[in-house]
Order: sequence, then C-alpha cells, then structure tokens
Amino acid sequence: MSVTTLTFFPISQPFSIFHIHTSISLRINPWPPIRRRMVSKASHTAHLGLAVQDDFHAFLEILPCDLRNNLLNEPKRAQLLEVILDLGRLPEARYLGDCGGKYLRDTQVSMEELEYAQNAVGEFGGDNRAGIEGTLHRISAIRSRNGVIVGLTCRVGRAVSGHVDMIRDLLPFGESILFVGRPGVGKTTVMREIARVLSDELNRRVVIVDTSNEIGGDGDIPHAAIGGARRMQVPEPSMQHRIMIEAVENHMPEVIIVDEIGTEAEALACRSIAERGIMLIGTAHGERLENIIKNPTLSDLVGGIETVTLGDAEARARRCQKSILERKALPTFPFLIEMRERHYWVTHWTERSVDMLLHGKRPLVELFSKTNPQFLESDAKAVHGTAFWQFV
Repeated sequence: MSVTTLTFFPISQPFSIFHIHTSISLRINPWPPIRRRMVSKASHTAHLGLAVQDDFHAFLEILPCDLRNNLLNEPKRAQLLEVILDLGRLPEARYLGDCGGKYLRDTQVSMEELEYAQNAVGEFGGDNRAGIEGTLHRISAIRSRNGVIVGLTCRVGRAVSGHVDMIRDLLPFGESILFVGRPGVGKTTVMREIARVLSDELNRRVVIVDTSNEIGGDGDIPHAAIGGARRMQVPEPSMQHRIMIEAVENHMPEVIIVDEIGTEAEALACRSIAERGIMLIGTAHGERLENIIKNPTLSDLVGGIETVTLGDAEARARRCQKSILERKALPTFPFLIEMRERHYWVTHWTERSVDMLLHGKRPLVELFSKTNPQFLESDAKAVHGTAFWQFV
C-alpha cells in the first residue's frame, strides 16, 4: 500500500527543510506503528468523517420563546456552543470557531426568564451544574452571595462519532490515556465515543464515573452515545475519587473512564486503579504536557518530579548542575494527548516525553489531524519536537 509520510525535523533544524515522500515510516517508538486515514474536503462535518446528534429541540425548550425562534433560524446553529443568560444583560450566543458572541435580541434577561429555565432543568447539584433529562446538554449556574441564580451558561451537548478514528489504534493495547486541553476543546465528547468503542466494538467491561452527568447525560438512564458502557453517578464532586475506587472493587471493570481529574485524591485514585491492571481513560485541564508536569496536584499522573543531587563525576559527565529534576515514578497514563484544537491532537509517549522535557530536550510527538497536511506544516513551529504524520 502506498503511504505518504510527512516528516518534521526537530525545531533546532531549519524549518524550510522537510521531506514528503512515499514510503513506510520508521519510527523510534516501542509501540507498533499507527496509521491514520485522511478524509477529503467537503461540508462542515462530512469532510471530517463525523456524525453528530445534538437533541437541539430539547435544548431550546428551556429558553425564552423569542430566543428559540432566533436560534432555529440561525444558519450557524450547528456550530452553537452555548447560550449565556445573565440577569440584566443581553442574551448571547457563542459559536465554535468564533471570537466573542452574538446578541440574540435587544432586551435584557429578566429574573422570570431565569426562573423559567431553572424550573425546566430541575435541581442544580453542589457543583452548580444541571442537565436536561435524556440529553447531553449542560446548564451551569452563577449565584449571588445570597444563593440566588443570576446567570446561566447553557451549553449544547452533542454526541459526535468519528473523532476516535485518530487514535483508534491505541485502544486495543489496553494502556491508559490522558487527554488534556483547554475548556471547550471537546474532551468530554471524546470520552463518550471512546466509551462506546471500547464497550461495543472491543467488548470491554467499561464503567464511567460520571461526576456531573456530562458523559452519560442527565437522568437515571444513560444516553445511547456511550453504547454498552455502564455509568456510576457521583452524588457530590468531592466524592469522585471514592466512586472511582468503588467502581473497581464492586463491578470488576476492565476500563474506567473519568472526566476532569482535578484533585490530589483523584490523582492518587488513578494511580491505585492503574496499578491494579485496569485501563484508565481520563481528562484534565491544561493545554500542554508541561502544564501537567508543573501542576503539583496533577504531576503524579505523568510520574511526578523530584529533585536529585548528582555526584561531581556524574554532573561533569552529564555537563549539568548537581541538582536536577527527575521523574519520580512510572506515569499513571502511558499515553498523553494534547487536544490543541477539536481536530488537531498531539500524542506523547508520556515516559519518554517527560524525561526529555526535564532534561531540556524536545520530545518526539505525533501530530494527528482530520483537516489537511498544510495545517500541520504551517503549525510545525508550535510543536516541540519531531513528528511523523502518515496518510493512508
């Protein structure tokens, strides 16, 4: 089979030098080669090979009537990210790929409209989040100092199929994978699809620890987007680490999926689960691997760091200072994926990348995109390392 390989050299070399040739890529990597499909350009979702289900009419039901009509007639409604309702301000819609928002009318949001939306979604949890039963939509509240809801962020939840194609070859290994990226880049959406693929296509016993009902949707019956995966709801956000351990002890999963790992207790629970031989799929906030390394709460997910004092001979041999930073242990997650954009991911073999970063070197990474090779070429300077991109 003819495979086109685009090879980027380390950024220490001139960026004007790159090769495009037809061959099979040889990579310095202990894991089997990963080959990616390239999809031809077409419409917004078709050219990306994605299928989208958004239950949009259920989302509109919680909004005032005039806003419903505006959004139904909006040509960009397929890209709607969220609707902002703040007391005394104009209602605002925000769209994927746009900077700023668009006002939906010229009158301010009233307390009656906020109360209507609040009654439509039901009770908010301790994390000030609620949902619409049977859907993936998320409603988050802003409260006054007296506890009164004065603002709502109504985010559209979509079940999207096709993202996992970029890393499908990693899933059969059974190795844990951590996704990092800024809020809104699509981490939770990817969790849903991975849950479905692992449970339905790879026949794994999958349990989702769903703290805010974001992965499996609101209500007692989980959304069909997660396939045959089981879902454990979490009564309070502070109990997430306990439910993670309970899932392992009571339900014999082969895979645990957890969203938004953010506390030291949750990081320790992840390590405990991984050491029992269970595959973990998780997410954490942070744009790059470096953000996780420097975060004292989450650094254990990538092995942790410690200060080591070298002897005189060793320091001379390494040509470095006597006190250096070293990785403390094996990473909880052997693979880490930086979601730079919704369709542009950077994959690290965590152990090697952390070691190279701590030694001041540029790690080997893989660039995955569902757009086009020109995007990868133009963004090469932003990626710290050598990348091999294969088109099949």
